[in-house]
Amino acid sequence: MIPRVLTVAGSDSGGGAGIQADLKTMLALGVHGMSVITAVTAQNSLGVQGAWELPVAAVRAQYRSVVDDIGVRAVKTGMLASAELVEAVAELLGGTDAPAVVDPVGVSKHGDPLLAASALDSVRRRLLPVATVATPNLDEVAQLTGVRVESEGDLRRAAVAVLEYGPRWVLIKGGHLVGDAGRAGGSQAVDLLTDGSAEHWLRAPRYDNRHTHGTGCTLASALASGLAKGLSVPEAAAEAKEYVTGAIAAGFALGAGIGPVDHGWRFRT
Repeated sequence: MIPRVLTVAGSDSGGGAGIQADLKTMLALGVHGMSVITAVTAQNSLGVQGAWELPVAAVRAQYRSVVDDIGVRAVKTGMLASAELVEAVAELLGGTDAPAVVDPVGVSKHGDPLLAASALDSVRRRLLPVATVATPNLDEVAQLTGVRVESEGDLRRAAVAVLEYGPRWVLIKGGHLVGDAGRAGGSQAVDLLTDGSAEHWLRAPRYDNRHTHGTGCTLASALASGLAKGLSVPEAAAEAKEYVTGAIAAGFALGAGIGPVDHGWRFRT
């Protein structure tokens, strides 16, 4: 049977991030994608004009409908918006026998808040402890732990701080890093994957392309897809890094603002 992956996230009406990016990524990587929509956003290349979270009962019903009938080989979470949704999804993940990739989405690519400040404690106490892999970017690391990453050397300190909340692995995304490894103009984009013991440094060329909407969603969904196919966490992370790097390189203009990464880049090369 084709591997099945479930995304629990918000809808991006512009198609660049959220549920839409997740399902495109899953299709490109050869798994069957399914969705639980947690929120609906009015969103385009310029930003988020509005967001409406769904009731907890609707989220639970979608999740149970899929998992109880079709089953899942991996689950990925994205925008959860409120403490109530975070805690409900954490409970659902805890009762599901499948790896969980938690992307603790805090803000959109344009800086629009997608997680209530009151939900941060629920992410720390309830969601991260049930994560197989947590995939925060540097802004989300700072939100959750207070650790600010200013150089490649700080990535290890950030990882330790996130691991204290209980995920089995953490992938600290260094895409926003400036300075040592993040210097604009031909340097590398560096991520650190670790379980507190083994360390895997994932490096890829940094492309001078502003059209990067959906990068975080795409990476987390690609990682979940790899886990669903039976890859180990390091193998799945390496595959996800390769896929998202190609998608960033092929990112394209859409609308008047920041365009999306290209989820179908492999089909056009």
